[in-house]
Amino acid sequence: MGHRARRGLLVCGGRFHDFDFVRLRLLHLLAEDESVRMDVCPDWTGIAERLPFADFLVSYTCDVRPTEEQARALSEWVRDGHRWLALHATNSALELGAEQVSALPLPESFVDVLGSRFLSHPPIAPFTVTPTEPDHPLVSGVGELEVTDELYLSELRPGIRPLLVTRWSGTTPRFADSDWTGDEPRPVAYLNDHGAGCVYYLTLGHARGHYDMQPEMDHWPTVDRGPWEEPGFQVLVRRGLDWVAERSGAA
Repeated sequence: MGHRARRGLLVCGGRFHDFDFVRLRLLHLLAEDESVRMDVCPDWTGIAERLPFADFLVSYTCDVRPTEEQARALSEWVRDGHRWLALHATNSALELGAEQVSALPLPESFVDVLGSRFLSHPPIAPFTVTPTEPDHPLVSGVGELEVTDELYLSELRPGIRPLLVTRWSGTTPRFADSDWTGDEPRPVAYLNDHGAGCVYYLTLGHARGHYDMQPEMDHWPTVDRGPWEEPGFQVLVRRGLDWVAERSGAA
């Protein structure tokens, strides 16, 4: 008799990113293990009904805001002992004004389980990421890693366990939360224990194609793959998927 299939849920959708590209990448990596079976949806609609059938959750979203009820369902599901791999802009909800970009509120239970809420980022540029626990299986052997990406600057919940950080200080004038002049380590990957379960949040992973800024802009001039073609980032994503699906060799 074979092993029981592990059933995962991928939530991938929103604004300002190439979700088709990322969705295919993630599903391709997950399909390497034929015992993993995936359900895919673009937002949190019906999440309370889907979660009882899921062993694990992966999310890559932007400006996809759960309701209070949906956020409570996510919180309770993780608290009951499940794992959630959150990627890039899962903690982001935005209002694009004529002069400024503002971070919108999210349900507190959603921020508590994720461990953070996006506030701002400087322009996309290369920066160096350093492991804080170099022997941890999720980051071991990666060492210092240079990525070209959006550096997420977030409101952080106490108790998160950073695995990768960078140093950056300055201002982000395009955003309402613009003053980041304190010289602090900025977590770009961390674990957040929540009851008997855990969230692994990897804030890296920006991707954008020509048509992903509509209706704000008809045609974005470049195809931006961020760190998705960089070997070090690919290692981080693969290990995150192994971890969340509890595949062979995972932490």
